[in-house]
Amino acid sequence: MSTKRSNRLGRGLSALIPDIEEKIEKKDIENISIKDIYPNENQPRRVFDEEKIKDLSESIKKYGVLQPIVLKPDEFGKYMIIAGERRYRASKMANLTEIPAVLRDIPIKEIMEIALIENLQREELTPIEEALGYKSLIENYKLTQEEISEAIGKSRPHIANMLRLLNLEKEVIEMINQGFITAGHGKALLRVTDKIQQINLANKVIDENLSVRETEDLTKNVFIEKKKKKTPQKDIFTLDIEEKLMNALGTKVNISKGKKKGKIEIEYHDDEQLSNIISLLIDEV
Repeated sequence: MSTKRSNRLGRGLSALIPDIEEKIEKKDIENISIKDIYPNENQPRRVFDEEKIKDLSESIKKYGVLQPIVLKPDEFGKYMIIAGERRYRASKMANLTEIPAVLRDIPIKEIMEIALIENLQREELTPIEEALGYKSLIENYKLTQEEISEAIGKSRPHIANMLRLLNLEKEVIEMINQGFITAGHGKALLRVTDKIQQINLANKVIDENLSVRETEDLTKNVFIEKKKKKTPQKDIFTLDIEEKLMNALGTKVNISKGKKKGKIEIEYHDDEQLSNIISLLIDEV
């Protein structure tokens, strides 16, 4: 990624809308009918804190919208939100009919790329929203994990580990997204490859309010017992090493020992998972 592109991504929406947070000319601000405004359906943030929206709504009732939102006009005379969805939601809650806005005709791909980076720099996304944001940047905008790392200031192993959460069963992913279990619980559950068993263990974590450490111990025992049944000829030391490697890489690992040599097999399902495994191995070297 070029230095120019890296700087633009790292600066977020201010790169597209210079000084939008600092100084806006009054002539650039228009009052737009709220009924003509709609959110960006590809917005990475899926969960909004309703209490914070209510507090903001009360503030807007008293003082009005102090900072205009940023909108992109579409071909149908409507406006898509580029920045300021919380203000938009709070204004609707306050029963406003119009909201001050700045209009910017910016290519949608560029809006999405920057919006994703900006959201990922915040702490308000759920772990799953964060992981989906990384996935979108990789698949839709062809960014590498290293480029994302540079843009948002988080390590490449962190990004790889968050992406691994998307390999969980859908029911378990939703449990994380709703806050019933944490990303740490999800990481521990990744070592359980049986779909039904993974879901059942996730429910057990919720029902018994297990900590991440207790969940790790639980899944470790499940993994070792399964390996014992499948490969009774392996000693406990080898099984333990396999379990540790699987925990670190998030995929199945098999160690085969011969008389003079052995081999380690690491399973992967697609190029993305292979890239994640390679990244983790390189970072450990």
